[in-house]
Amino acid sequence: MTSAGIVREASIGETPISVDRLLGLVRDADVGGVALFVGVVRDHDGGQGVVSLDYTAHPSATQVLTSCAERVAGRHDLVALAVEHRVGHLEVGDLAVVVSAGAVHRAEALAACAELIDDLKAQVPIWKEQTFVDGGAEWVGLPEPEAPTDSDTPTDSGTRTDSGTRTDRDTPTDSDTPTVRDA
Repeated sequence: MTSAGIVREASIGETPISVDRLLGLVRDADVGGVALFVGVVRDHDGGQGVVSLDYTAHPSATQVLTSCAERVAGRHDLVALAVEHRVGHLEVGDLAVVVSAGAVHRAEALAACAELIDDLKAQVPIWKEQTFVDGGAEWVGLPEPEAPTDSDTPTDSGTRTDSGTRTDRDTPTDSDTPTVRDA
């Protein structure tokens, strides 16, 4: 099965997402079932009140998102597939991501929609910083830092021996660095 022409959109943008627009992209005369996933910014996470999210995307994120959509389209009997993820500052209640899948029958649309949102969350380099009610912040979805090599180890003077220079005064303290956890 080919994904050519099935992926109608795979985009990342700063403007609010229109569910109607993405729904319209997958509606055709031969579509009998449409599955829709709408990710919304909620007011809590991990037992803490959330005020807002700030999403940041790596420059390769749109390409990775497109590849994910094409793989999913190639594995399911779809008529059309569309996905959009938002970046920038979002408030509670804002739409963060929408996946829309159209197929002749609902089962394929539902399966493709679920698979694409799971693949997006696992593979697309988009990270979020959550701001909590108490003023704290937490990054979610950042890649794990690599273990330092011998050349990354600070010398006695506090200067790194790798290609960049970092002095002890440039090193963030625990109070400067938000908490990081997996999505």
